[in-house]
Formats: sequence, C-alpha cells, structure tokens
Amino acid sequence: MLFVSILKHLIRDGHLTLIDANGRTHVVEGGSGRPRVTLRLHDKALHRRLLLNPQLALGEAYVDGTLTVDEGGIDGLLDLLMRNLARNHGSRLYALTNFVRILGRRIAQYNPVSIARRNVAHHYDLSAELFETFLDDDMQYSCAYFRNPGESLDDAQTDKKRHLAAKLLLAPGQRVLDIGSGWGGLALSLAQEGAGHVTGITLSREQLARSRERASRLGLEDRVEFRLADYREMEGPFDRIVSVGMFEHVGVNHYARFFDQVNRLLTDGGVAVLHAIGRLDGPGATNPWIAKYIFPGGYTPALSEVLPFIERAGLLVTDVEILRLHYAETLKKWRHRFLAHREQLVALYDERFCRMWEFYLAGSEMGFRYQGLMVFQIQMAKRIDAVPLTRDYIQAREEAAARADQTRHHRGEAA
Repeated sequence: MLFVSILKHLIRDGHLTLIDANGRTHVVEGGSGRPRVTLRLHDKALHRRLLLNPQLALGEAYVDGTLTVDEGGIDGLLDLLMRNLARNHGSRLYALTNFVRILGRRIAQYNPVSIARRNVAHHYDLSAELFETFLDDDMQYSCAYFRNPGESLDDAQTDKKRHLAAKLLLAPGQRVLDIGSGWGGLALSLAQEGAGHVTGITLSREQLARSRERASRLGLEDRVEFRLADYREMEGPFDRIVSVGMFEHVGVNHYARFFDQVNRLLTDGGVAVLHAIGRLDGPGATNPWIAKYIFPGGYTPALSEVLPFIERAGLLVTDVEILRLHYAETLKKWRHRFLAHREQLVALYDERFCRMWEFYLAGSEMGFRYQGLMVFQIQMAKRIDAVPLTRDYIQAREEAAARADQTRHHRGEAA
C-alpha cells in the first residue's frame, strides 16, 4: 500500500502499527521505538483520502470514528506524526502544498465586520460551560506564561496578565482599550491594577454577557465597560491598547487597517501591546482542518508579515518577546482538564464534538512543540521615549503587582 510506504519513509523516530481497513497489519519502526502508537482504519476510502489530503482527512476520520487509536491515544499519534514531519518540511511535496495554500489564503481570510462576527460566533459563542471545564478560574483562553516549571495553570495565567500589565506601564487615570476582551479577565485585572477606565470589546455575545456579569459582581461597572464591537468601529483616544489572542482572526488582508486603527486610537505618549500566535519558520497557511472546523478565517503570521505593517502605520516597535513552549504547556493542561470532564461534555454536546476538541487541543499542542508555532508579544508606541531605556521595569512591575495581590489577599482573609 502506497500510504504505508510513505509512512515508512516519514517515520524515523517512534513505532507505528497500522491496521488497515482490510484487516492487514503493517508495522513502521523508527529509531527509538517511542512513542508507540497503534492506528486502526475502518473505512477503505481512507486509504486514498489519507494519501491525497492527510491534513484534512486525518482529523475528519478521527472525529467521524472511521479512524481509531488503539494504543497511544490521539495525542500520541499526533506527537509521532508531527515530530517526524518536522524533519521533512524541506521536502518538495510539503513546499508545493504549502505554496498552493498560501496563494489562496487572502480569499480564505477575507474578514469584513460581518464575516468576522460570524467567524467569532462559530467558536466563541459555544456554551460557557464548555470553556469552564478546562480553562483557569479567570477564563483566560490564550497562552499562559510559565515563570517556573510545574507552575499551575491559574498561577501561569496570572503571571501572563501581570507580564502584559507591566509592558503597558499602567498608571492611574489612563484610558485602556482591550481589543478582543474574551470573558473579561484581563480588562478586569487591569482595572484592579490601577488603570483609570478600561473598555473591552468582543464580537461574541456569550463573552459579552459573561464579562458584564463579572464586572457587576466585582463592583467595577464604573471603571470597566464591555461592548459588542469590532476594532474598526472604535473611537479614541486611549492611553493604552492591548490585544491578546485576537490578531489571529484579523486576516492578512486587514493588517494595514488594524495597525492604522491602533495608531489612530493611541495618544501621542501611549503604549500598545499585541500578544498573538505566530510562526518561527516564515509565512505559511492555516491547517485546513483547523480552518474548516475550529477557527474559520484564522491565520497565524510570521513576524516578517507583521512588522512591515507596524512600520507603515507610523508606530515604533519598542519591544519584541517570543514565547516558545509556553503555549504547548498551556494546551497540555487544557487537554488534561478537558479529558477529566469528558463525560460531562459528551452530555452537553455529543461524542463527535468531544473527539473534535480532543483532536484540536492535541494537534495544537504538537504544533507548538514541533511545527514552528510560537507566541509573540510586540510593544509599540508613537514616541521613542514612551518606555524606559531598559527592560528592567518589566520584572520590577511584575514583582510589585505580586506583592500588591498578596497584600489584598491578606486583608481579605483578615476581614
């Protein structure tokens, strides 16, 4: 079988046992023998589909149940395949496939406001109960920041928010805009850390309702406002602008508009911070399964695609930081939490939905481990003297925020 021949050429690390739809067993043995995975196909049509379009067919077959993993789990299978694929990115077939997808990405990422709203609703308007099962207590649906090995998800997400707040150089009385505010956690934290007034915008009605409820419960309605709005609809000015996990949905066609709008909304002495998923290996195209089932219209850019638009918008890049394996560790913790609540989620949705999300979480984790994905944080300003000369202020502000949180916690316990 040609598909088995390709697997034998591909796999140099690990052990794969493939039981095809005719019941025949094929063993593909790499160098180390680990990870060990047994894969079973239940549909003869998969032999051809996996050969012609593996990036789409593999996920569809797993979700439909026509492909099952008898040993090693879906995470083990994707670890095995993506670990070995990382060694074959230079192949002619991979280069040709990637080139064709790049040619079509401007059509796929056409995101005017109406389509952007629909794309956001596809993912983020799912039940909040789903996200509560695997996210941290603050509902941060973006890469955490692991300062220490073994740090809990909740602590790592708190560290992420402090890291961003430090780069924003928050001061009393400032007006802050949070573009893509999710369930409101970052906006509420910025208000608690001293911002004068925070406006959070989202295109998700589910997120909007939860954010407003949280602001009311914390008594912060006078300092934090949440709106159902697109970034292109906003009026400023704002002293600080932050965007976390939203830029992946902007689309390459709209980068110029995005940064022009940041420049227009930001005060002359203002600071903006962009936190987004990116690529270490240059421009590419979105995985077709992810684009079809999880994030329609989404794309993770290389820095080489982003920085020119920042420069053309008249903004100055004052700091760039690359977070490499932080998201892999975040996704691993999300996946384990998701699996711990699997029965609950099958009752909420169904078995097929749970297999889809298992594939999404495991595949995304392995993408950050082996396929050149990372997270970048870009700090921008209009004036060259808007931020201090060295980066020492970031750690100093983080430590000060941690001490302030401890003080508030102790006061709360005493009360």
